[in-house]
Amino acid sequence: MKMKIYLDNCTFNRPFDDQSQVRIRIETESKLYIQQKIKEKQLDLVWSYILDYENEQNPYKERKEAISKWRRYAVIDIEENERIIKKAKELKEKGLRDKDALHIACAIEGGAKYFITTDDTIIKRIGEYNNIHIINPTDFIREIED
Repeated sequence: MKMKIYLDNCTFNRPFDDQSQVRIRIETESKLYIQQKIKEKQLDLVWSYILDYENEQNPYKERKEAISKWRRYAVIDIEENERIIKKAKELKEKGLRDKDALHIACAIEGGAKYFITTDDTIIKRIGEYNNIHIINPTDFIREIED
């Protein structure tokens, strides 16, 4: 079985951010590399209802459409349930915002080994939780290639 990963909404949106900053360009390249590995079926993508919900809020039609196409590559699509809500409440107690807590809870529910985000606050507050590594795209590549 391949490794399952979960990319949050800020990671999916990284290529649309201002690429003039080196860090953003590097994270964009890392995210694109990860997506290539998903397309090549070397990594398994976990998708969730909160990804759909958050993406629907995107005011930019082309971004919304580009991101929603990734759903078809997912090996599992997580729907809300009581376990996710309970886990999200635990994560909120660690200082996470509602949607961030729901994303991580869905990743755990889907059996993801890695939760990939470009949000430094999530990484600093959580790091590792319940056997899931919370990491940015560049560090993820460094880790899997070592």
